[in-house]
Amino acid sequence: MNDYFRDRVDAGRQLAAHLADYANRSDVIVLALPRGGVPVAYEVAKALRVKLDVLIVRKLGAPGNPELAMGAIAAGGVVLLEQSVLRTMRVSERELADTIERERDELARREAAYRGDRAPPDVEGRTVIVVDDGIATGSTMLAAIEAVRERKPAKLVAAVPVASPSSAEKVKAAADAIVCVMRPDWLMGIGQFYRDFDQTSDDEVRTLLGRAREWERPAGGDASTAGAGPG
Repeated sequence: MNDYFRDRVDAGRQLAAHLADYANRSDVIVLALPRGGVPVAYEVAKALRVKLDVLIVRKLGAPGNPELAMGAIAAGGVVLLEQSVLRTMRVSERELADTIERERDELARREAAYRGDRAPPDVEGRTVIVVDDGIATGSTMLAAIEAVRERKPAKLVAAVPVASPSSAEKVKAAADAIVCVMRPDWLMGIGQFYRDFDQTSDDEVRTLLGRAREWERPAGGDASTAGAGPG
């Protein structure tokens, strides 16, 4: 196996191979963490032939170092903070409050952009596979897991192409299972394990979610309905 992925499509296809036991099950739903997790999750959902939706989570970047996560927020009012980062970076209460407010605004914008008027999926009693393009600190995935737990799934699986071993262990403790293609000993950033790690756009997210509806339609629908694009 290569020590990198060609792009998020390649990563998603490799990840899907590790999730084959969940294929063709009506109780399974894949929740992608936008934006970068969506192309990965799309390939997973397509290979497994299961429903795809999004779960909006926003990283709380540290002041002066936005790539460093001091926590994350998720839909439903979930706020998860990395106390060690807050102490090390000496983040003030005002800086933290401003960051949370700004990211809540962006979370709401993305909810409207990606879901429109559609209600969030009902995951109670279902097997939920939460997919991202990788796990660095684990804050984003942990916030996502907490948000999904509140909706009472039967099983919660975290699935990523790459994760640091320490973060994978934290996520494993919070989820029912974790599936990971690579766990490198040294990880500075997720992008180092992708040859192409270009940013995913809002338009790409909407396009992939629209395409996913093609295989989500119930079996037995007439041919004219099955062939139509999303309305």
